[in-house]
Amino acid sequence: MTPAQRLRQIANVLNLSTPLGLAVAACSRSVVTRGPRGLIIAAGYHWKLPHAGAFTLGNVILYRAPQGTAGRNEVLLGHEERHSTQYAYCLGLPFLALYGIAAGWSMLRSGNPGSGNFFERQAGLAAGGYIDHHNRRQDGPAGKGIEA
Repeated sequence: MTPAQRLRQIANVLNLSTPLGLAVAACSRSVVTRGPRGLIIAAGYHWKLPHAGAFTLGNVILYRAPQGTAGRNEVLLGHEERHSTQYAYCLGLPFLALYGIAAGWSMLRSGNPGSGNFFERQAGLAAGGYIDHHNRRQDGPAGKGIEA
């Protein structure tokens, strides 16, 4: 692990986001294994919410995919790892409220929780499986990009 990854790991334990992730993994009966770069992979998450195929709580990445498959997609793993870093710089659990506000703002602006969400954009929309609806141009009647 790099010093920055170690710092993130320690910060997310101290700010209680990783312990929360481990508690959710245990309660949901997910299989927990050590992942790369100080991350923890929790496979087989089956609760209904959130609807995503993977989500992060501190350094714990919870996947709906079964053990052996979870954590293998390096692009998605990188996206979720960036969320782990966001937990650290948001001082842990406040990230959940800040993310909720950003998702609500995105819903108002783009009709979906990801396109206009600062945290999803910073983590990489495409890497997280999101389509960028936020920056679509609306063509005017002549089709020349002039808004009516």
